[in-house]
Amino acid sequence: MNVPVPKKETMISYIAAISFILAMVTASVMMNDHEIILPEIAAMAIAMWVYREAGWIREPSKIFIAPSVTAVIGFAVNQLSIAYAGKVILTLVLIMLFLRLAQSNLAPSIATGLLPLVMNASEWSFILSVFIFTLILMLGVLVFGFNKGLEKKVKIQYKYMLVFLGLNFVWIALCWLAGYPQLAVIPPILVVVYEVLHKPMYNGKMAFKQGLVLTISATVGTLLYFAIDSWMLVTLLDMILMLILLRIVGIRMPAVYAFPLLPFVFPDNIVAMLPLGSLIASVFLFASVLAYKKFEMKRNVAPQGT
Repeated sequence: MNVPVPKKETMISYIAAISFILAMVTASVMMNDHEIILPEIAAMAIAMWVYREAGWIREPSKIFIAPSVTAVIGFAVNQLSIAYAGKVILTLVLIMLFLRLAQSNLAPSIATGLLPLVMNASEWSFILSVFIFTLILMLGVLVFGFNKGLEKKVKIQYKYMLVFLGLNFVWIALCWLAGYPQLAVIPPILVVVYEVLHKPMYNGKMAFKQGLVLTISATVGTLLYFAIDSWMLVTLLDMILMLILLRIVGIRMPAVYAFPLLPFVFPDNIVAMLPLGSLIASVFLFASVLAYKKFEMKRNVAPQGT
């Protein structure tokens, strides 16, 4: 359970998190290296420093370890001479295997593991960036004691890792058959899908809201990316607009802050398709999760009714 945070403290936390995100983008521009930009770091900064998401901060050491290890996994797989769809499948399997062995449920690790494939990372600056930024996030949690009072261990339903892999394999196959394998991996959507699979309750209203805000954030990020030449200005506007969007819809979803940064790392031909691709991916994946959850609920109720 997340502890309520005073408004003044929340405002300061937003300023710190957004400043951190801007610093990441600024470093990328100054060094002329887009592999320094890690969209999921934006989601992690908001979730850990502002929302204080219990599931993300209860084990601070894993804030650094889990995303770093999965980033290395994705980076290594990306160097293999196999088809993109094969790389995605292999990376997903290895990420789930690592999370199982590490007894971790840190969803952002999925995004950092898949990001090297999305951006076709080939420079060690990518790995170094993951190390540095996740270390800073972890230190922020530890120094300010955001994890105090939280249970260090909670029960993880590992069966959902298999369900997650199954859904992704179907989605990857559909994208491959349609001729758009690059759209098989939209990290912020996959992070949300993984998280909602682990929730005991899920309904159509929540699925609609999640799909809506993710598609809007993808659209806003894409439009601003093509309309404004300054990446720092685009990032600042993106963060402010995402904050307003979530307030209007009335939900908290860290992944929304990662979405507008994807155009900085996606190939330009894929960026233009991001809004539509996000809409289709959201409809398919969230509808699939909803169907699975309803099936699971009926199966659990059935023995009691017989």
